[in-house]
Amino acid sequence: MKRVDVASALIYNEQGQLLVVNNMKGNATYWSPPGGAVEQGETLEQAAIREVKEETGYDIAISGLSSVREIVFADAGSHVLIFTFFANITGGDMLIQDPDNDITEVRWVDLQTAKQLMPELFENLQIDTAYPSPAFYAFEGTRLRGI
Repeated sequence: MKRVDVASALIYNEQGQLLVVNNMKGNATYWSPPGGAVEQGETLEQAAIREVKEETGYDIAISGLSSVREIVFADAGSHVLIFTFFANITGGDMLIQDPDNDITEVRWVDLQTAKQLMPELFENLQIDTAYPSPAFYAFEGTRLRGI
């Protein structure tokens, strides 16, 4: 089974809105915090910073660990570890620069809208708990299909 590390970031603005991106995989789309696969030679933090820049145009500084989540995608033969960080924007402007062309939209949303756009992920990331919440680990099980 292939191991895949993913780094993502939960970024809130001064109004308490969350930064989310609309991802396209094949014919399907889904919303999530910005993030993606860790490239060879990158640290988890470097990957999160790069992915946020590519997907949103913003420069960030990591401020803490939100969670480590683990999922096995049986059909893809992948064992995925997802490291989600808390981060703050330090510069840049909203602009999609994704070299994979997987991101179709970037938007700031209130938490109620975030829950509607990504209900399962909202719950899995424990977004509705106190910010910043204590870091946690979760095994999210084995799934027959990947994202």
